[in-house]
Amino acid sequence: MGKSTINNGLAMSGAILLVFFVVYFFFMDVNYFHTTMIANSFVLPLIFGVGAFISVYSYKKEKVRLTFKEAFGKAFAPMFLAGFLSISSIFVFISYVDKDVKSLLNHQYIESFRASLEEEYTKAKQITKPNTEEAKELEQKYEEGKKRIEEKVKKKEDMFSLYHFSLVFAGYCAFFLILSVFFGSFFRSKTVY
Repeated sequence: MGKSTINNGLAMSGAILLVFFVVYFFFMDVNYFHTTMIANSFVLPLIFGVGAFISVYSYKKEKVRLTFKEAFGKAFAPMFLAGFLSISSIFVFISYVDKDVKSLLNHQYIESFRASLEEEYTKAKQITKPNTEEAKELEQKYEEGKKRIEEKVKKKEDMFSLYHFSLVFAGYCAFFLILSVFFGSFFRSKTVY
């Protein structure tokens, strides 16, 4: 990994941590879980995409001919580094520095799950004819959903454990691969015959 790759990775990681702390300090309320999910779904991929683009584009300006492998590496390496550093930092922060955030996120996750179950049940009940097989099946699935939620509450299931953070990072790595293939294909030098 070159110096520019590390610098790009550190810059992306810094931007991600800035987003995390902005959300942490200014948006910690009853919708904190929802706000963090919005940031993870829309802001972080944008940061990764722009960071990878800048990394490959600046390397392309230095080097006239660029192979797929070089472009892929210049896109993937800084994203991987940024993802690893930011996910690790956020995990350490919510696990050891401010444990109340972890409790709040776990509570709001359960409440979000419960609210979506209730919403789906209410919508489905409105369009389902009473006293039919479909209505019985709906009631059965609703009761199963409530039991799953109660089991999660009873077990005090931690959705922000190292295991779950590892799954999130694996998902990000899949995104990094796809984005790197795109940038590798887009920025590689075309062979003229």
